[in-house]
This record gives sequence, C-alpha cells and structure tokens, in this order.
Amino acid sequence: MAIKVMVVDDSAFMRKIISDILDEDKDIDVPWTAKNGQDVLEKLKHVVPDVITLDIEMPIMDGISALQEIVRLYNIPVIMLSSLTVSGAESTIKALEIGAIDFITKPTNIFKLSNKEEKKELIEKVKIASQIKGSSKSYISGTRPKTVHNIIFSKEKELEYIISIGTSTGGPKALQSVIPQIPANINGSILVVQHMPEGFTKSLATRLDSMSNVKVKEAEDGEKMLKGYCYIAPGNYHMVVQQEKDGIKLRLRQDATVSGHRPSVDVLMESVAAIRTLKKIAVIMTGMGSDGANGMKRIFDSGGHTIAQDEESSVVYGMPKSAVNNGCVNKILPLNEISNEIMNILGV
Repeated sequence: MAIKVMVVDDSAFMRKIISDILDEDKDIDVPWTAKNGQDVLEKLKHVVPDVITLDIEMPIMDGISALQEIVRLYNIPVIMLSSLTVSGAESTIKALEIGAIDFITKPTNIFKLSNKEEKKELIEKVKIASQIKGSSKSYISGTRPKTVHNIIFSKEKELEYIISIGTSTGGPKALQSVIPQIPANINGSILVVQHMPEGFTKSLATRLDSMSNVKVKEAEDGEKMLKGYCYIAPGNYHMVVQQEKDGIKLRLRQDATVSGHRPSVDVLMESVAAIRTLKKIAVIMTGMGSDGANGMKRIFDSGGHTIAQDEESSVVYGMPKSAVNNGCVNKILPLNEISNEIMNILGV
C-alpha cells in the first residue's frame, strides 16, 4: 500500500513541485495538499495521511503553530521544510524540539529541488518517517533524565576523558536529554556529530548551550579541547581530534563524505580512538544508517567505554543497531539513562 502524504505549503508552485517529486516514487502517493497551518488542521479532521511535509513560514498559521497542534492532536510523523536562513535554522531546531521527525532545506533556487540528490533525500526521509508512528514526542516524552546538577567534581582535576557522541534522525531532541544533565566541571570534553546541514548546527549548539551547564558551541578549526565544553561538529565539515604540542586540538576538514555524511561519526570516533593520553567514552544514539559503528569499534578495541541507545527510545534504531551488531557496545540503554551512565563511568 502506498504511503499517503499531505504536502503543506503556502506556495502553489512549491506544493506542485514537492507533490510531483513524491508521486514519481511508486511507493508514495500525494492525495492531499494544504496552503497553511489552518488549512492542514481543518483537513486533518477528515483525512489521515501517513506523513505530512510542513513548511515553516506560512501566512494565517505558520508551520510551528500547526506542528504544535498536530503533535498534540494526532499521531502523524511530520517533516519540516526549512529555509536556509538563521531564523529558518532556529525555527527548525524548535520544530524538532516540539516533535517533528526530520527536516529538509528549501534551496534558494526552488528548481534545485528537482535535482537527483534533493529528490532522493525528500523521498528517503518520507519513507523513513512513514515507518515511525507519530512525532518524536511519543519516543522522547516520559524519558526525563534524573537530575545530576548536584554532582561536584574537584576543580583541580585535569582533563581525563573524551566523550564522543554520534546521532542523526531524532538526535537534536535526544541530545537535550543528555547534554543538559552533565555538570559544568566534569573532567572531560564532549564532542558531538549530529547529521545536519551547514548553518543548522550553530543553532543547535546555541539552543543546547542555553539549556546546559557545560559550555556548548560549534567547533572551530584549531581550538584547544577544554574540559567542561561540548563541541558540535559544523555541518559540511568532518571534525577530528589531534594530539599537538600544546594539547589536544580540534581540526575541521572537508575531505570526502563517509557513508554519505560530512560530518561523519566514524571520522570523529576513529580520531578519538587514536588519542592515547585520555580515557574515552563513545555514545551512539538514534539515527538511520550505520555511521559510527566502525568508529565505536575502534574506541571499544582501544579500551574505551561504549554506550548505545536502545530500540524502544530511539526514533530510528539504525545507527545504534549497527554498533550493537558490530559487537562493540558495553551497554544498551534507554535515552533517560545515558547521562547517568556517562557520570558513572567518570567515577561518580
């Protein structure tokens, strides 16, 4: 049976382009469209799509307002369409927080949506979303982490650990259940690869920083890794760590994509595994594909501790499953237990 999609956009031209792209795939059908948030909510009283694509910027009722109602009233996965602007990135992070499964970016030239790569991404994300029952809210809600804010570390303790985290679909919201629970004065640095385009990772870092005790920032090439910091790999750049004379530094590279990704979790974790002066923790969370499984194996083989998010709490159990199947995971845990396990390994 075909996946039934509702396309929501205030532009009739954009509705037609997106509908035509999706209709080209034999497994997808677009029987309904809507022109704004109010329109989609009215139509959802009468029809039940398997997936909704929802533009963020629309008159009468915007995509964020509509998404809040869809998440509250229905069990339908939503993919956002976001503009490549700072405000668009901020709205996208908010949408993922509310419960959107994923997003695609609207190119500045909308005809680019018809190129092969853009088509493939849209179709692939719709198919993944169709396998998820409802918004990411249903996967993340009820998993509030136990607070660890009262944990005190010795201020004199030197940097001892590198904590590397890899995630993709469902990751921005999952990161909010882990990073904010970690105290500012931990004896380690956190490195995160979240599959996300250029421009969006900065908004993700800003949002996480506003919620967290550790300092969260988008990584910069050549900066020294410091304890109590969380570094997000910028979109379109691989992030690696290197041991240099004056400490361990972050390096950003635009080498070829790995498994279709840049940044790649494997690239980060393989560089972490090569650092011999620090202890290592590696975490793989929700996401499609297998990025991170090889890097986790390197860290596991080098004596590091490895954690994978369990299937039940993952929006997409692809990356964690690949790591588990690779035989390199010490513990498989629900999302709400990951931050506590990190703290246990750090010696609390």
